[in-house]
Amino acid sequence: MNNFEAGDKFFYDWTQKIENIKNEKDFFNLCLEALRFQYERCEVFQRWCNLLNYKIESITNYNEIPFLPISFFKTHRVTCFDNLQEEDYFLSSGTGSLIRSKHLVYNKDFYLENTVSCFSQFFSDLEDYSFICLLPNYIEQGHSSLICMTDYFIRKSKHKTSGFYSHDLQSVIAALEYNKEHNIKTILFGVTYALLDLAENYETNLKDTVIFETGGMKGRRKEMTKEEVHKILKKRLNVQNIASEYGMCELFSQAYSRGGGVFKTPKQMKTIIKEVNDYRHSLPQKRTGVINIIDLANISTCCFIQTQDLGKKTEDGDFEIMGRLDYSDIRGCNLMY
Repeated sequence: MNNFEAGDKFFYDWTQKIENIKNEKDFFNLCLEALRFQYERCEVFQRWCNLLNYKIESITNYNEIPFLPISFFKTHRVTCFDNLQEEDYFLSSGTGSLIRSKHLVYNKDFYLENTVSCFSQFFSDLEDYSFICLLPNYIEQGHSSLICMTDYFIRKSKHKTSGFYSHDLQSVIAALEYNKEHNIKTILFGVTYALLDLAENYETNLKDTVIFETGGMKGRRKEMTKEEVHKILKKRLNVQNIASEYGMCELFSQAYSRGGGVFKTPKQMKTIIKEVNDYRHSLPQKRTGVINIIDLANISTCCFIQTQDLGKKTEDGDFEIMGRLDYSDIRGCNLMY
């Protein structure tokens, strides 16, 4: 193995393959290519498949695809380029855990362009928006994939109000009012507790602003349900819906919700809902189970991730998040420790 294998050409070629996905057959064929590649190159994934007796060469449908428990990003070096030095890495927020997941980044340009691809499948061009980011704790912790993504969005934006605003709520309001006065499309990315601080201190009309709520309370405020949070934000900020981004450090792609907690996946990403205690059994629509993600942008690490989130598919093939899964509920996750 050499540096060329993880170089620009490798990621350029994979980007082209993702862009050429036109239908379900194209997606599944690229899944099979990723499976074969990662079974050969990613030691952690190969060992997991072997322990559970998966036969990669005989997989013919989504039900037969193996998914690596996301917790292995905390305990193992998940990579297809074990002999190469990564360009960067992302860490999980660490909320509720002293051990943070680590996701290796071998080509940051590939990651950034993929975030643009995911965003543009549901919204207009980045340059059209002012991005106002209220994400103080993510900045403080460092190596955040969300900060990396939103920083890139800010740099691509043509508007002077785009930026990170830390705890300065008055400046946030001033930027939002400026954008409203000048008819600038605006996206407000905010961690939950900071958005609640904003809403409680400044009742305003942001009906034309897309508000993304993410990250939870981070120990800064009393925990609340999503419904309670969104009710307060919608009333105080005068918006019809609160949007969300489903992303994490272990995934290079993002799913998006414009409101109502229903997420749509970009073409490089797919969700499979599985039984909690049967990792081979996929569930039909409207049945709650473990969210498993196929993220083809994870080609340098592992594209097949079993999350610790509970969710269900809608009739349209989108998905909803129903809560978090207790790690101990997943059988077999301790096999490799």
